[in-house]
Amino acid sequence: MYRVLAAILLSAATAFANDLPNKKYLDLPHIKIMVSAAEAKAKELNVSVTICIVDESGNLLFLEKGETASLNTIQFAQRKARHAAFYGRPSKDGADTIKKGNTEAMAFPEFFPNQGGLPIKIDGKILGGISASGSKSEIDEAIAQSGLDALLKQ
Repeated sequence: MYRVLAAILLSAATAFANDLPNKKYLDLPHIKIMVSAAEAKAKELNVSVTICIVDESGNLLFLEKGETASLNTIQFAQRKARHAAFYGRPSKDGADTIKKGNTEAMAFPEFFPNQGGLPIKIDGKILGGISASGSKSEIDEAIAQSGLDALLKQ
């Protein structure tokens, strides 16, 4: 009798588990793909930058400071990536918001008005953010875009 009850409970638990949504996330192999492409782009452009990847909650998954990148790029890269992950928009949008006079946006959590961070979206879901910091803002974003493009080709 106990075996029958256990089999029924196991069957019900399995059916329930199958109904749970599957969540995509950034794993180490995919992070390495993005980082490799971003590093290659930085090398191609002959710049030293800090590269950062965060998850959708802004938790740090990867951080690498370029050999000659300044120390402040460590914080800038993290803030750009967190902005992109939190808002699902490029950090350039934050800069544009301030240029339009919306200075109250500076009080928003994880808001950072500096170009170079991009959201990582797969199937319309935000998985995190990728950024670069240490060069001109447009170049930082191009480096982050290279990492994102490499992931999306997978």
